Amino acid sequence: MTYLTPRIALVGDRSPAVRSHARIPGLLDALATRDQLVLDAYWIPTEDAGAPGALDGFDAIWLLPGSPYRNEDGALAAVRTARERGIPFLGTCAGFQHAVLEYARNVCGLGDAVHGEQHPDRDEQVVVPLTCSLVGHEGPVAITPGTLAERVLGTTRTLERYHCAYGLNADYLDRLRAHGMRFSGADESGEVRILELPGHPFFLASLFQPELSGDGTRAHAMIRALAAAAVAHAGATV
Repeated sequence: MTYLTPRIALVGDRSPAVRSHARIPGLLDALATRDQLVLDAYWIPTEDAGAPGALDGFDAIWLLPGSPYRNEDGALAAVRTARERGIPFLGTCAGFQHAVLEYARNVCGLGDAVHGEQHPDRDEQVVVPLTCSLVGHEGPVAITPGTLAERVLGTTRTLERYHCAYGLNADYLDRLRAHGMRFSGADESGEVRILELPGHPFFLASLFQPELSGDGTRAHAMIRALAAAAVAHAGATV
């Protein structure tokens, strides 16, 4: 069998000022050296992500932090491409927020759904300011047993790092659940921190930033799982 190095699209507006972006090269090196998971990574700016064919041929899509994105439509296109084509997907921080927004618009029929950071004066805000900002915060997350999140993390409780001020509007939980989205992680007050899509090969998003975990010498379990899913996807398409 011919082996192809899996190609991963890192969708986001790369900036040295974003700590998670600065960590990505080291995490890719750690995946290769510690986990023997070698990925061919490409940064795709949000302005480009929505162009026809921009995400063709990728074995995984990671929608990275950095909100507000320079092009919201491009970020949403990355989510939709992964969701509809069965491409392994990870969304972290703003990636989580835009996974919610894309699903609300294109699956739940909420065509007027918006992100509160981009549209603070509009109705139908499915992403809203958090009661307490999580910028620089670290906190526990309870994982629902029997979910993809539990299989990936290998536990029902984890401690994670954040750098965000927006999250899911709880008023839309029931609508999102009714259309198939699963919420598999929550903080101590019950606010959603992880989502996934049952039936998809690998679709996982977290409000926390797993790329900030540890000292950077070992990739977080969610990142390792995305890499493994990319390998499987590449193997299935050879």
